[in-house]
Formats: sequence, C-alpha cells, structure tokens
Amino acid sequence: MNRRDMIKGSLVAFVAITATPILADTVAIKAPKIVVVGGGWAGLSLVRNIKEDIPNAKVTLIEKRDHFVSCPASNSWLFDLVDLEFLTHSYIEAANNHGYDFIQATATGLDSKKDILKTTVGDIEYDYLVFATGIEYDYHEQTKGDMKLAKTLHDNYPPAFIPGSEHLTLKRKIQNFKGGNFIITVPSGNYRCLPAPYERACLLADHFKTNNIKGKVYLLDENNSITIKEEGFKTAFNKLYKDHLEYITSAKILKYDLKNKIVETEFDTISFEDASFYPNVKAPKLLEDLGLTTKTAYNRVEANIDHLTYKFKGLDNVYGCGDIRPMGFSKSGNTAYTEGQNLSKMIANTIKGKTLKWESPTTLCISLVSIKPQQEISLISEYKYGKNGETQFDSTFTDEKWKSNGLGENKAQFHWAQSMYDKMFYM
Repeated sequence: MNRRDMIKGSLVAFVAITATPILADTVAIKAPKIVVVGGGWAGLSLVRNIKEDIPNAKVTLIEKRDHFVSCPASNSWLFDLVDLEFLTHSYIEAANNHGYDFIQATATGLDSKKDILKTTVGDIEYDYLVFATGIEYDYHEQTKGDMKLAKTLHDNYPPAFIPGSEHLTLKRKIQNFKGGNFIITVPSGNYRCLPAPYERACLLADHFKTNNIKGKVYLLDENNSITIKEEGFKTAFNKLYKDHLEYITSAKILKYDLKNKIVETEFDTISFEDASFYPNVKAPKLLEDLGLTTKTAYNRVEANIDHLTYKFKGLDNVYGCGDIRPMGFSKSGNTAYTEGQNLSKMIANTIKGKTLKWESPTTLCISLVSIKPQQEISLISEYKYGKNGETQFDSTFTDEKWKSNGLGENKAQFHWAQSMYDKMFYM
C-alpha cells in the first residue's frame, strides 16, 4: 500500500484538519524541556506537534517498547486484510524525522518537587511532563480478585487490545478454529475502542461464513445495547450474519468453568470451543503507585486530571492524556491523536504566557463489517460538557454512515490509518 495514499472525498478534508498541527507563532523563549511518557497515539501526536508549536523545545519521548505496533486497524490484520508491516513502525525513525529524542526505558518514579522523572536508565529532568501511558486490563470484576483465574483468562483467551503477543495468539486461534462456538465479550464502561469487539465479531462471522466453518460467534455484551454505531452493527448482525452470530445483551459472565469450557450469565449457560474475553480497563499501575489516579463513575482507575487543563490535580506542570483520562471520550486512536494535538497547543500557550480555551478531541472511527466486499461503518464525532461537567457526544458534529451497497471495496479505514501513521512517523 502506497504510504502517500490519502482518503478521498470528505474524509480527506477531515484528516487534513485533525492530523495537521497548527503552527505556533515564533517567539523568543528559553528552550523548555518537555518529557512525554508513552509512545502510543496520544504520546506520538504530542511530541510531533510540540516540536511544531515550540520548535526550540527539547522534547524527549520515553517508551518501554523498541518499536510501535498499532492497535487501530489490527482487526484487519487478524483476518489478513493488511500485513504486520502495515501496523509496525520505528520510534527511532519518528524521532529522527520530527526532531525529538527517543529513549527506550520504563518510568519508575517521580519527584514532582524537583521536576525529575525516574526511569530504568536514570533520572530525567523536565519543565513539563506528560503521561500518555495508555491502559492496562482490570480483571477484578470478572474474577472477583482471583489472580490465578485472571492470568488464565489473559493467557489462554487473550482480549488482544494491547498490541503484542495477544494479537499473535488470537490470530492463531482464528486460523486453527475448526468449528463450534467462539465467544467474544464486550465489557461495560469506557473500554478501549468501543466498536472493536463488534467489528471483530462481524469479521469472525464473515470468516466462518466464507470458509464454510460450522461455527457461531457468541457476542456477549455486558451493556444493554450496542455502545456505538448501533444501527449499522445491528443491520450487519441481522442481514449478513443471522446464521453465524448470536448477539446477547446484558450478558455479564458470572462464572467461568474453563475445564469444561462453559460460561454462565444471569440468563444463559453457553458452551464454547474457544474465546476472547475482554475485561475492563484501567490506568497503569505506575500512575496508581505515583498517587496520580482516581476512581471513575464506573469505579475504574483513571488519571486524576482536570478535565479542562489536562493537568494532574495538585501539579502545575504534569499532564495526562490519551486512554488514561477520566473524561468520557472514546478510548481510540484518532481521539487520542487529536487530544495530543490539543494538549500540545495548551502547553505551548502556557510556555508563552497565553491561555487557550479547551477544545474537543475528535473521534473518527471506521469499522469493517465484512471482508469481501469490504463494507464499512464510519462515524465522526466531537464532545461537549454538560452542566455538571459530564462528557457528552456533541450530536451536531456526529455523522454515521454505513457503506452497504456491496459495489466494490471500501478502503477508507486503510487510507485513514496510513495517513495517521505518516503523520506520527514519516511526515
């Protein structure tokens, strides 16, 4: 796939707006030291854009991995629509192209009084520090604190929403599946990538249908309805996969009998041949250990940051963004990227002694519902705050479309992903 392919039509304009940094005015200021922990979509966006907004800043990205593998678009990889090279990119190349420093290390501690981040390769001084550390899994509700069960669920039935070995394991499961019931679960709350379990269920059902596999996908949703793109996914379930997909709402698993491969919900007992169990998500333990977390309305652990400034409460120069945040924004790639963009402008204006009004991140989400032809559901949405500070979808900026005529292949998802990889790593 050509790295310079761009999305046609309205999607071109949208990507251009959301993926292109706004250049700051050139001012004579002392070079600030800006350290970003976490090389996901939010972190990569922030380090790229801060070099545009404050060109003389000394920017350092701290990331424990030695290369980037994208979670967005990985469902397509599970079903051989893209290769692993499409998802995999170099942190070193990104740093060289955009003029910041990359250090492969793990953050271990924080001295906020002396403005020092402690890492596995030594102490790093900062003027401004941003944690964009993504999510970890939280199996507590599913296992009631049984750590052995949590490890078994993760290792044997991986959710595959943190890139790495989980995806490899799940892909092998799909390739080797001979028949029977395959369970996919949807957690409650604001989990990573709201449409992804529904997309994955559609593609798996398509795989069964196309390859004449005598199997059925059981999509067990803890929520009482589809969390996003409800009309489009329901249409796909009913019109495309009526004989290959069983969608069950309010289906929280209450008991796992892994020896006999049976799960029990409040209303059903379901046997399975294989599964991918998706637990709840939370901010990483590092932030908990540093005292930088809070509990959300769903009793989940997320960053304790001010929703308008992104500053950790009680700290004036330490920020958090991306999937760790407690606001109700979608935990997704485009949302995190535009959030990193907005935070870059906020930090730049702080350095210049200016203020900047909060801006909504933008969720651009394109989900596949079939493989041949490649039919997609697309959604663009922004957010606003209610009177009590709660996050709301701003419906005036929401657009949902399902390209369902079956005429040719729709590849907007791939063009969008490629354009974002280009921005984060190459352009």
